[in-house]
Amino acid sequence: MTSADGFRLYSGDGSTVSQRAMELPLLDSPGSLDDPSGYLAEEGLRDAVNVALALGQPLLLTGEPGTGKTQLAASVAHELGLPAPFVFNTKSTASARDLFYQYDALRHFHDAQFRPGETSAAHYVTYEALGLAILLAMDPAAVQDLLPEPLRARGPARSVVLIDEVDKAPRDLPNDVLNEIEDMTFTVRETGRRFAADRRYRPILILTSNSEKTLPDAFLRRCVFYHLTFPSRERLIQIVQRRLAATSRLSPAMVEHAVRHFEKIRELGLRKRPSTAEFLAWLRVLDRLQIDLSDPKPGQREAIAFTYSILAKSQEDLRYLQEQLTA
Repeated sequence: MTSADGFRLYSGDGSTVSQRAMELPLLDSPGSLDDPSGYLAEEGLRDAVNVALALGQPLLLTGEPGTGKTQLAASVAHELGLPAPFVFNTKSTASARDLFYQYDALRHFHDAQFRPGETSAAHYVTYEALGLAILLAMDPAAVQDLLPEPLRARGPARSVVLIDEVDKAPRDLPNDVLNEIEDMTFTVRETGRRFAADRRYRPILILTSNSEKTLPDAFLRRCVFYHLTFPSRERLIQIVQRRLAATSRLSPAMVEHAVRHFEKIRELGLRKRPSTAEFLAWLRVLDRLQIDLSDPKPGQREAIAFTYSILAKSQEDLRYLQEQLTA
């Protein structure tokens, strides 16, 4: 199998390829799609961000996976001239303390057996996303020794913190951090030391949720809420122009045909409808193979069917897609 520009692709039959074929250039780095300068926020989302900034409250985002919830934090940091966000990836076992710091009790206990009286609990504390942001919002002289080396020259400074998929956490976690998030303070229980952010450098907190669990009312009352809807056809085209225009060889007509084809796929009633992120990945492959969905070249219909594996996430969905759209 050969790509549009003459590079041989993987054949799967055990045959070897020339060195030129081995040099098949990669698609532009997946990270390029996450470039915050290319993020396109809808008007309602822009307003929600500005309300959260004005009130100093967390912004809670819901919406389908792949609609850009996680990427918003990087976009906000980029536009406000701040460093990349601190990120806390929520786990089902997370506790309130985990947002701020970790304490290695086992190592502390082990060391205490061999060096009694010489080990302070403070030496076994490492600070996590929200804890680091609060430390950076304080007088550097007071917290310099607590920060990792790369951060010591940054403060006092404002930071963006992303708590991703907060709905994965145990239900008690949001209620357990109400006061800490409202005041941007926390206490290390093992040392008794309390930290509080300077209000001038209050961290910007963005939380995402896939709505797998209902969050407590008391927590919701303290958040600015916004639900990201799936982009319209016009917005999808705008997103493509922002994300792929610099590297894509697809014509505007080819992009529009791809968007229409994608909309048809989402209307088929798949178990999991493909997201914006998956659409962009699929479009990059169409671009790489130079496939015009409105007028496929001989042999390209089979290639189109193969590309559906980017959009379908189960065997049943993939088979259904191929049956419905390549007949």
